[in-house]
Amino acid sequence: MRLLSRILGPRLEATAHCDLPCGVYDPAQARIEAESVKAIQQKYQDNDDPEFRTRAILIAEQRSELVKHHLWVLWTDYFKPPHFEKYPQLHELVNKATKAAGASGTKGSMDPAKGQELLDLIAEIDKIFWETKNG
Repeated sequence: MRLLSRILGPRLEATAHCDLPCGVYDPAQARIEAESVKAIQQKYQDNDDPEFRTRAILIAEQRSELVKHHLWVLWTDYFKPPHFEKYPQLHELVNKATKAAGASGTKGSMDPAKGQELLDLIAEIDKIFWETKNG
């Protein structure tokens, strides 16, 4: 029976924001993680302990990855063609924000200025999001 289950079972496991279209989307999730990243970056700058700094880097990288995840969920699941038509800058804005949370941004730098840049981009996405939500 195990052999049959292994042969017929799924070969790839997929995960999603929601198994049902729940309709619960909010850039606040990305913003909160980005605020955490910026705070960690500042604590890193204020502390010379190598062990603390190593932990700070790891946590900032994890939180940056969560920022990217939340932005991608908005981009792929919430925003629809009419939103991209009304806000033609939206594709580039989400791209810039995810890159700002990536290796060339907060995932690769412990400079709080990078954290602020990410927060500023998320604020622009947030503004568009609420215009689409309330409009």
